[in-house]
Amino acid sequence: MSLGTITPVLRCFDEAKTREFFLDFLGFKVDWEHRFEDGMPLYMAVSKDGCALHLTEHHGDCSPGAAIRIATTDVDAYQQELIAKHYKNARPGVEEMPWGGREMTIKDPSGNRLVFFNRAPEISA
Repeated sequence: MSLGTITPVLRCFDEAKTREFFLDFLGFKVDWEHRFEDGMPLYMAVSKDGCALHLTEHHGDCSPGAAIRIATTDVDAYQQELIAKHYKNARPGVEEMPWGGREMTIKDPSGNRLVFFNRAPEISA
């Protein structure tokens, strides 16, 4: 028996703002989308590198205001990439944490908190 990867599900409210934030700003791509029919809420899978997220407009799927942590190999480089986009709704900074490591926190348009942090280096045996 083994466990696999997790896929966080985040609540979203405004499809246009959600796409602008996750696709245009953060650089994710759409893997797939689903609606039961035209005019119904969107359920969308997005990914960037090894990070996969599901975004849902369905009110029963989850609550807004979630917090997730996403490991990265270089949070400072990602922060510089984001700042260069001049996104009008976020200018994230990187903080040195008291417990060690560096983190960048960004809230999405629905109030979910995404914390990007430097992944610990691999330890070779």
